Amino acid sequence: MSLVEKTFCAEICIFEEKGIMIIERTPNEIIFRFPGNMNLDDLQDLTDLFEYKELTKKSKTSQKDVDDLVKTIKKGRWEKSKQQLD
Repeated sequence: MSLVEKTFCAEICIFEEKGIMIIERTPNEIIFRFPGNMNLDDLQDLTDLFEYKELTKKSKTSQKDVDDLVKTIKKGRWEKSKQQLD
C-alpha cells in the first residue's frame, strides 16, 4: 500500500490511502484514523508493534543477544514441561 500525500504544509501533513486510513502529523503528535469497522485484533497488533518500537528504540542489545535469550528461555520451558510430563 502506498500512501498518497493529500495535503502538506509546515505544520500539518495529511496522508490518505483511498479513504481506508488517514495519517495526520501535527506539531505535537501523529494521528492515525481507521474506519470504524476495522478488526480490533489488527489494531491491537499495530499498537503492540508501536509500543515495542518505542520501548526498544534506545536499546543497544544485539539480535544475537535476543536470540540467545530466547534459546535459553525455550530450553528452560522445555525442561519444565518435560518434568511435568514424566
